[in-house]
Amino acid sequence: MQGIALVVGVSGIIGNNTARELLANGWKVYGLSRNPTNDTAVAGVIPVAANLLDAGSVQAALKDVSPTHVFFATWTRRPTEAENIEVNSAMVRNVLTALSPKKCVRHIDLVTGLKHYLGPFDAYVTGGFRPVTPLREEQSRLDLPNFYYAQEDEVYAAAKRDGFTWTIQRPHTVIGKAIGNAMNMGSTLAVYASICKEAGRKFRWPGSEGQWNGICDVTDARVLAKHLVWAANTVAAQNEAFNVVNGDYFRWSWLWPRIAKWFDVEWVGWDGEIHPLEAQMADAPAIWAKMVKKHGLKEADLDRLASPWHTDLDLGRPIEIMTDMTKSREAGFHVFQSSEKSFTNLFAQLRAEKLIP
Repeated sequence: MQGIALVVGVSGIIGNNTARELLANGWKVYGLSRNPTNDTAVAGVIPVAANLLDAGSVQAALKDVSPTHVFFATWTRRPTEAENIEVNSAMVRNVLTALSPKKCVRHIDLVTGLKHYLGPFDAYVTGGFRPVTPLREEQSRLDLPNFYYAQEDEVYAAAKRDGFTWTIQRPHTVIGKAIGNAMNMGSTLAVYASICKEAGRKFRWPGSEGQWNGICDVTDARVLAKHLVWAANTVAAQNEAFNVVNGDYFRWSWLWPRIAKWFDVEWVGWDGEIHPLEAQMADAPAIWAKMVKKHGLKEADLDRLASPWHTDLDLGRPIEIMTDMTKSREAGFHVFQSSEKSFTNLFAQLRAEKLIP
């Protein structure tokens, strides 16, 4: 089935790939972002500009847009979880409220993540809470404030009011290309490794012992996009939540040397202490500026490629993360992706597009 899609957050890793997958399957696609730009545009997507925190802006932007399906793939970070709850629930509410009078929406896909099981950043970074792994969708909400829960509740309330179905997708760390995205481990590691090579430094593991030695998984943005489109067309996915990861597992102690080999840099693993990327890359802007000139790179603003703070949060967790995909498999979703190739495919794309040397 093809429909009329509204991708909220089309400029991000998830939204960008979802728009491409929808177009490839014959959908009409509107892409909503705050500031549509040429370097994040997807050919064939009809751009819609709105400030999601301004209900009037959203209503005006969607005045002539009547989607059958809404794919919500964006969020904004605030200093406290209470603020995260306030602003991120408002963004979902503003979109669904603006569309409500039209009665056009048949299905909503909301992308959240594994913090559903781990709690907000402060909870899982400290390691005070250790979830039972593999993470399964049947695990109940934590007794902690969490903006994911608030977003879900907005969807549930609107679905009850307007009669549409919904699916919740919970990916792990999403690997893919998106310029200007604030949560971009793949590009961050590519930039870090490139700087290490340029400066003659070692590719030093920045995270915890738990992440270095523990089991981990990630989500390829292309896999998540396929899952979103699959869910929109699958009765068994209606009114259900699904984990979405590549389907394989790895240890960073195995993958880190392989990434180093791809970039031809010497690596250092866990040495007894954490070496945050934010500290290791403190002088990166000056080095990057020289690299841009030397190699003719296309993106001079390092902050649009790398987000060390977010990668530090992921790699600094003192716990392993292993996600169960049985529910999706039993419902009929069988897409699989090598996680190593998720990274190396991205690295090759960044290099081909002159975003890294």
